[in-house]
Amino acid sequence: MDAQVEQGRKPTDPLLDDPLDCAIECDTACASAHERFEFFRSWHSDIVDVGLRCGEIVTFKAQEKIWQLGDLAFAAIDYSPHHLLRWEHKKKPAVDHWLVTVKFSPGAGSIEGKPQRKLRMKNLAAPDICETEGAIIALFLPHSAIAAPLHPEIAESAAEFLADYLTLLHRNLAHLRQSNISGVVAATEHMVAAAVAPSQERLEQAQAPFDAVITTRAIRAIEARLSDPELSPDLLCRSIGVSRSRLYRIFEPAGGISNYIRRKRLLETRRALSNSADGRSVSNIAESMGFMDPSTYSRMFKREFGLSPKGARTLGWEGIQHSTWLSIDQPAGCACTLNSLLINNSLRLSINAGC
Repeated sequence: MDAQVEQGRKPTDPLLDDPLDCAIECDTACASAHERFEFFRSWHSDIVDVGLRCGEIVTFKAQEKIWQLGDLAFAAIDYSPHHLLRWEHKKKPAVDHWLVTVKFSPGAGSIEGKPQRKLRMKNLAAPDICETEGAIIALFLPHSAIAAPLHPEIAESAAEFLADYLTLLHRNLAHLRQSNISGVVAATEHMVAAAVAPSQERLEQAQAPFDAVITTRAIRAIEARLSDPELSPDLLCRSIGVSRSRLYRIFEPAGGISNYIRRKRLLETRRALSNSADGRSVSNIAESMGFMDPSTYSRMFKREFGLSPKGARTLGWEGIQHSTWLSIDQPAGCACTLNSLLINNSLRLSINAGC
C-alpha cells in the first residue's frame, strides 16, 4: 500500500505550483501587412463579427492574449487606437457565454495605465453591436455561472467597481499560479453576481476582491496626495468611502495605513536623493514629503534602508544600488489567498512563490 494513502494524506499535484501561462497568444505581425485585419477578424469569427468603421486600411496592428481560468476565459486585446472597430454578435453563436468587457479610452494610456474605463456586460446569445477604439479586456463566463437577464442593467458605481477589479485581475495574471485558479474563479463570479444583482449575501461573498479594489483606489489616492501634509487615514476614508476599521484591516499586511504612507514618502525621498539631476538639499527633499525634523528623518531613513540619506545620495549618483534596496518590498508573511495576492501586489509586496 502507498505510504501516503496509508497515512491518510492525499498525494500532492506538482502542477499546482506552476505559474499560470497564457493559453492563446496571437499577433497580427505574423501576417503580411494587407492581410492583418482579416487575420485578426478570423480569431473571433465563431463568436462575433468584427468590422472596421473607417473602411479600408493599409495595415492593422493588434495583439491578443487569452488565459484559461477554470471555466472562465480572460482576454486582453491591444490594437492601434486609430482604428474604430465594430463588434456584432453572431445570429447563431457557438456559445452563449456572458461577455464582460472593459474598454479603455484612446489617448489615456494602455491597459497597464490609469485610463478612463467603460464596462459592458452582454450575453453572446443576445443581439448586440458595439464599437471600440483602443485596448480592451474581456471576461467570458458560462451562462449558468450568473443568473441575470440577457441585457442586465448595472449601476454606475457597481460597473466602476467591477471594471477596477477586472483591471486589477489582469495586472495580477502574471503572479497567479495554478493553485490560485479556483479562488480566482469563485471571487470573479461573486464580483460579477454582486454587480448585476447586489444583495447582502453576494456582497459578503465578494468581500475579498472588494477589499483588493478598495486597496488600489486607496493607493491611487495616496500617490496623488503623497506630498500633501493633510493626507491622513481619515482623509482617505472620506475620499474612497470606507470605514477606518476596514481601511486598517486592508493595510495590515503593510504594517498599517500610517506606516504605508510613511514608507511611500521615504521611498519617494530615496528616489529623489538617488537622482543626480535633483540638486535640492537633503533637508529640502525631506521637507517636500512632510519630514520637517532632519534628525528624525535621518533616523527613519537609516532604519528603513540601512544607510543615511547622504549615503543614499552618494551611491545613487554613482549609479550603485544598496543591497537592502533589492529586497525592500518583501513582506513578512506569504500570500496564500486571492485576496492576499491581489492586495500584496497592489501594495507592491512580493509574493512568496512557495505558498
